[in-house]
Amino acid sequence: MKKTEEMIQESTIWAGLNRPDLPTSDADIIVFGIPYDGGVSFRNGAKDAPAALREITYIIAPTTEYFEDISGLKILDIGDMEAPTREELFAKVEDQVCEIVKQNKFFTMIGGDHSTTIPVQRGINKALDEPFGIIHIDAHFDLCNELEGDTLSHGSTERRALELNNVASTENIFFIGIRSIEMDELSFMRDNKVHVINAHDFHNLGVKQVVDTVKDQMAAFNKIYLTLDIDCLDPAYAGGTGTPQFGGLYSRDLLNLLKGLFELPIIGFDVVEIAPKLDPSLTSLFAGRKIITECWGHYYRKMNQSK
Repeated sequence: MKKTEEMIQESTIWAGLNRPDLPTSDADIIVFGIPYDGGVSFRNGAKDAPAALREITYIIAPTTEYFEDISGLKILDIGDMEAPTREELFAKVEDQVCEIVKQNKFFTMIGGDHSTTIPVQRGINKALDEPFGIIHIDAHFDLCNELEGDTLSHGSTERRALELNNVASTENIFFIGIRSIEMDELSFMRDNKVHVINAHDFHNLGVKQVVDTVKDQMAAFNKIYLTLDIDCLDPAYAGGTGTPQFGGLYSRDLLNLLKGLFELPIIGFDVVEIAPKLDPSLTSLFAGRKIITECWGHYYRKMNQSK
């Protein structure tokens, strides 16, 4: 049993929305962290994000930027997924996510590097008996078959997704904000149709047209997972990340994009690659907090509209 003091402290995180003693069946949203960054190819530090994010959620109100009260939202933070080896960790995450999705619970995962999305998408795949879509918002495709010999690296996330039986082809995935490509990925794109709006086109098209384009492509799916690498943002807005890329999305545009995308049947999302130690001002950390709480607001709004 947890001590009373610990229960009180846990209940104050996430703007006081966390309900540590709540049965899973009664939760609106389940949250968990994966403090793992062993899949990076450059700078580490993303393993520190789950704990650091929670630490800055005591001081915010349960409201959105649209002046909405979301205090009725029941969050259950089940803590961090950890294990002695990557193999054990990924298996644990896969099983946990499978159970969450089977219970039809909306969830949020906090990485960790982008390799932590691999077992999450495997868990979704295991739980479903129908195709699902993936929206990948990032500076990078993460379509490498391997990176530095690692087939489970943070650069291989969506290549591994394409091996899932419920992700039949690249038709299931839409990439947004990309502005970097590896030679392996360039070769892959020559042989496969990839749905992408790169950062350059994003700025020229505008948020509304981007949302409409993504919605048209994703309309075939009843369930969609959204994975967001914080380096989708320009480093001016999120410097604390392992592989920043100049020329990214503006913070305002990203928030507007997410609002539009949540009109789709999103079943869960993650925010990955926040590395607090790489930015003393913690811009990426605060960006991640805003992204998460605003997405919860979009979900809560949809919940109330469907009642």
